[in-house]
Amino acid sequence: MSGGDSQFAAERAQRSGADDAALWRRFRGVSGEDAKIGAVQRLKQTGPVPQGFTCHLADLVPPDTLRGEALMRGVWRIGMSRMTLEPGQSPWSVPMPSKHVADRLHRFAWLPDLFSQGEEGASRARAHVDSWIEMFGSFNGFAWRTDPTAARLWHWLRCGEDLFEEGPEAARQARLSCLLHQLRYLESQADAEVAPRARWVSAVVLVAGALCFNDRAALGLALDRLDAECTAQILPDGGHVSRAPSRLLFCLLQLQTLEELLTRAGIEAPDYFAKWIPRMGAMLAFFQTGDGALNPFNDGDESRPEVVDAALGRLPAPPRRFTFAPKSGFQKLEKHGLRLVLDCGEAPGLPFGDQAHAGALGFELSDETSRIVTSCGFSAEVNIDWQAAVRRTSAHSTLILSGRDSATFSMNEATRLLSASGPEGISAKRLEEADEIWLDAQHGGYKAAHGLLHRRRLFMAGDGKRLAGEDSLVRPISQGPAEDRKFINFEIRFHLHPTVEAMMGKDAIRLICENGAVWRFKTSHEGARLERTAYLARGVVERPEQIVIAGFADPNSDGTEPPNCVRWAFVKEPSA
Repeated sequence: MSGGDSQFAAERAQRSGADDAALWRRFRGVSGEDAKIGAVQRLKQTGPVPQGFTCHLADLVPPDTLRGEALMRGVWRIGMSRMTLEPGQSPWSVPMPSKHVADRLHRFAWLPDLFSQGEEGASRARAHVDSWIEMFGSFNGFAWRTDPTAARLWHWLRCGEDLFEEGPEAARQARLSCLLHQLRYLESQADAEVAPRARWVSAVVLVAGALCFNDRAALGLALDRLDAECTAQILPDGGHVSRAPSRLLFCLLQLQTLEELLTRAGIEAPDYFAKWIPRMGAMLAFFQTGDGALNPFNDGDESRPEVVDAALGRLPAPPRRFTFAPKSGFQKLEKHGLRLVLDCGEAPGLPFGDQAHAGALGFELSDETSRIVTSCGFSAEVNIDWQAAVRRTSAHSTLILSGRDSATFSMNEATRLLSASGPEGISAKRLEEADEIWLDAQHGGYKAAHGLLHRRRLFMAGDGKRLAGEDSLVRPISQGPAEDRKFINFEIRFHLHPTVEAMMGKDAIRLICENGAVWRFKTSHEGARLERTAYLARGVVERPEQIVIAGFADPNSDGTEPPNCVRWAFVKEPSA
């Protein structure tokens, strides 16, 4: 058995094939089912093959050179899976450790990174594409699902001339023929797709394909389809309907790429490009942290700073700056490098809540370039069961009552996935006075079950050296007294970023940040403790620490006194 085979065997031994298939069905629903194609559909995908491209996409996304270097060594990392192959060995030549890993590989997001590794890297990249075409190019139910097909076509097109204009004539023609075959297939499937992400990427790819092959008839229809997806998926303030900053980033980059291609093709971009791109850019800047990356809200990861800068750098004007995004549902406090972003919005309605998190009133806190408080984050690379686990309220820096989620998860019958909705009554009020900022937010996600509102008050000092907070559980007067007077357990969690070193002290928890700054966490509540948590937003599962405050709430309290009122603060130590 080769080194590659033995590594794959070790990965597969962790979970049986039946267990893996069951997880895949559970967490991918309809979009995970194998595609099917009939004889009539196959005939529709045949047609003349153009001599070549009229133009190629300009790839605006900086390559991940670290991933490219690892691939050159034969190291393939997908989340927690590490697969070591012989240098240049095709990943398709060995069994896949899981459906999740296979899905990520079939998307080819790694292809531009391999092309970044000089001529040897480009040669390997073309060889991997040729190997894929030989094995899966005519059709494969798993690889040809709409979502990975759209993603694969986008990444192939990103590689443009390097992929389609180099190599022997037979290989170039095979790549071109397979590309067109998939484009026709995608066009036939796009309108029936129910997953919003797949609908978006399909619309983008069909515009790109029409431009690359100068198909003006197809271009008009594709631009109309993209217009409809922009209207459906971009909020009036420029945020993405998923409320995930990294999804906003890649939607923006795709629109910018198409706008640039339209300009080179001598075609005036539709008005909606000028409408949405500046708004999306402003919202992206809202989520950019001091280290240049993004806040990982909902199904968003940190993203690489150079990719964020690439999108912001292409805006027609500097992004508009603001501190409250009412449609997206976020508030920002910022003073002298101390920065907090509060999630004060409800989960999107169907069909957009399938990946939403129950993180109401959770926040992200950073000091200059160092992150302090975060959530468990998210990454599309990490195993799908982990992706599902971090959707829960306990994975966010907020209060959890009786172990319940603040949002409601219910089955989306169209996708067979659990979709988040709510919580009801979520709101935030802001007051700025004498260089200080107050936020007063609340939600009613626990009202139906326990008759209590969660109220979170935040205060940021004008010098940026103190953040004070108060979490309270309040029984509204309109509820009347609770019949069951049994106290209800609660926890308030503050998930620390992996770059933070935490140490318990007698009167406070000391937090040493990546930039050398030291903060102290203090609370009026007895029994604050440190526990291990998980963090996904850097593409692997890391195990940092979290601060946990636990107690029991009075179901009839007005929230003004303990135990229903917990006060806490982050205070910066003077520098040496």
